Amino acid sequence: MSKHETVAGIAAPLPLNNLDTDQIMPKQFLFGIDKSGLARGVLYDLRTDASSGAPKEEFVLNKPAYRDARILVAGANFGCGSSREHAVWGLQQAGFEAVIAPSFGEIFYFNALNNRLLLVMLDCSAMVTLMELVSDPAKSQLTIDVQRQRVTTADGTEFPFELPARQKHMFIEGLDMIGMTLSDAKAIDGFEARHYAAHPWMKIDLPKQQRAA
Repeated sequence: MSKHETVAGIAAPLPLNNLDTDQIMPKQFLFGIDKSGLARGVLYDLRTDASSGAPKEEFVLNKPAYRDARILVAGANFGCGSSREHAVWGLQQAGFEAVIAPSFGEIFYFNALNNRLLLVMLDCSAMVTLMELVSDPAKSQLTIDVQRQRVTTADGTEFPFELPARQKHMFIEGLDMIGMTLSDAKAIDGFEARHYAAHPWMKIDLPKQQRAA
């Protein structure tokens, strides 16, 4: 993963409160055993007509001005519901790098940040202003500066936000959970060495072929 400090691009308005993970990634797209092919399922029931399967022209992400959106500006409690991590993977595969909302489902929040999908929380008054702005395609460009913790609109208005230090570091340095853990590899090795030095009877030396497997 590459290191970067900003997300910039078109922001799409999605003013729906309590949009849960079942709506973000419906169950019929969860049959695969890997992460691939999830972009098609993102917000499927909102994007497509149930009877014909055709795209709903009135849905924001089907409108030409927002088809290349990289940021979602959403309603409160975004990502509530079940803990499916596929919702995060699908949003990323669909090209989204960030979601801005007044609040998020707790499990979704950490699933997203641990996979480097940036989540930004703004207060309700800021969200009203931002939602109104991006609802105009001519004003839908946003820049999220993660280092400075600022959202900047097309007209230069800035909104500050908070971000946990650990997740901020992970995003800027391009680390997922595994990468973050491996960055402490020396400390982990040192703990292991001290632990087995103090408790040698707990160490099991596996045959070479088993270690390789």
